[in-house]
Amino acid sequence: MRAIRLFIAMLGVCMLASPALSQTEEGTPVPPKRPEAAVEQQAGMGAPEIKPPPAIGGVEPVAVAKKINPQAAAPDQKEALQRVDAYLNALRVMSGSFTQVNPDGTRSTGKFWISKPGKLRFQYAPPSPVELVADGRSVAVRDRKLNTQDLYFIGQTPLRFLLADRIDLISDTRVVGVSVGPEWVTVILEEGSTIGGRARIQLMFSAADYSLKQWTVTDAQGYETTVAIFDVDTTSRPSDKLFRIDEHRAL
Repeated sequence: MRAIRLFIAMLGVCMLASPALSQTEEGTPVPPKRPEAAVEQQAGMGAPEIKPPPAIGGVEPVAVAKKINPQAAAPDQKEALQRVDAYLNALRVMSGSFTQVNPDGTRSTGKFWISKPGKLRFQYAPPSPVELVADGRSVAVRDRKLNTQDLYFIGQTPLRFLLADRIDLISDTRVVGVSVGPEWVTVILEEGSTIGGRARIQLMFSAADYSLKQWTVTDAQGYETTVAIFDVDTTSRPSDKLFRIDEHRAL
């Protein structure tokens, strides 16, 4: 279960690299803390500062949330979804650094690379031995210390839309919330076919240019993981070597 939860969070991109969740003496998981979220760039520093994300009113619990009706959506919501679609479809490559806030409040860092369609690599900095690689068909979760690898179908990942060649959020995903503010545009999606059950993904974009800044994945048990990205490069094409998976390694 820990592996599944870590996988969801990593692809939630990015919960396999997370430390184990805290437990009581009886072994019962401790209710997760709500992670701080939303990235702000610190002056003269590369790492992001984390702030609480804006709340979106009217969004129901994961299991019962209603999909937004595009005909009933407010004009600013429609425009926001159109601009998010345009940003995601124009995005072909992306690389940079990330900070991950785990369900127990601890943090992980690392580097990431994306090449559309379907290719991704998230590599966690030591002491975490985990890396996640998608080659366009499969997703591999590797443990460099144990020399193990688990494979999943790419369609089972919560952020599959980020790797898609083309995306229409209204048609291709389940949008259950949109909020437009002076600093942030927030879109909430639900995925029902991911590993571990239904997941909710809260995406946050800069209101200035609609660039993706962070996401928070909430799994079926209510555990939240936030990933904030920074020092992002959307022009340099990563080497295809970064996305190679040796499937025999998983046998």
